Amino acid sequence: MASDPLSPEETSRYSRHLVLKGMGGAGQQALKRARVLVVGAGGLGSPAIAYLAGAGIGTLGIVDHDTVSLSNLHRQVIHTTVGDSKAESAGRFAHALNPHVSIVIHTTRLDATNAAAIHTGYDLVLDGTDNLSTRRIVAATCESLGLPLVSGAVSMFDGQVTVFAPGGPRFGDLYPAEADDADLPSCEATGILGPLTGVIGTLMAMEAIKLITGIGEPLIGRVLTYDGKGGRFSEFGY
Repeated sequence: MASDPLSPEETSRYSRHLVLKGMGGAGQQALKRARVLVVGAGGLGSPAIAYLAGAGIGTLGIVDHDTVSLSNLHRQVIHTTVGDSKAESAGRFAHALNPHVSIVIHTTRLDATNAAAIHTGYDLVLDGTDNLSTRRIVAATCESLGLPLVSGAVSMFDGQVTVFAPGGPRFGDLYPAEADDADLPSCEATGILGPLTGVIGTLMAMEAIKLITGIGEPLIGRVLTYDGKGGRFSEFGY
């Protein structure tokens, strides 16, 4: 694709990227061309959206059918008003942070009937949803469309992040087919420490930027886990 030149304001805004060895102008241009879909504008989506918008992603799609509740605000830090649509609230935040990013809002519930239509046209997907049924739909859709998928998950004090990419290990290689939503503890039942979502959501944004720019080694076939109480990161392959 032809490069869209950075404006003087963008050159100043992204100056720390432009002088960064391995990123530079080519990397920033790749970010500007990229179309990224974030599924879920909650605890994981909030930091991911913030850092992707700040980094200069060209088009940022946000999918969430839910509204903001008071119990969200301790971890979903891009939202401020109870009752607002999460997708629309996230879109306003991203636009205020970086008006150079084009925002596409999807306020519908993502399911098997509309997933392909929602995903089509994007280059990369981040999944920060909180249930296995939606995660399976997102993973299957990304696989069928040949899209890389950055997947994050959190519970209580712990979290994890991995990348599913075309030609690499699949969602089913990591998650057993017989598991369902009833096997996962909910935030409502067990609680969750707010900053944990910031740790994992930020790592998701980092993996997305690596995939877009070709910098570093993405977490393909590897799960990075975070023990919040112990302050330790671990990794295992699959």
